[in-house]
Amino acid sequence: MKVIIDRFEGDYAVCEREDRTMINIERKRLPVGAAEGDVLVIEGNRISVDAEETRLRKEKMRKMMDSLWE
Repeated sequence: MKVIIDRFEGDYAVCEREDRTMINIERKRLPVGAAEGDVLVIEGNRISVDAEETRLRKEKMRKMMDSLWE
């Protein structure tokens, strides 16, 4: 399953699933350096950052923002 870190609230990362529902994941379970906007891959008890998917998503968002100002 893939989720996107939406924000942090206390000891939890609030994450959005692909179906747009939200889940909370304890910060201590996240990879070191995980940040808002990162795409996480959850496989059983293992959580990792999908660096390529995160990069592509951030690039897409940057392009969308740039188009607003043209």
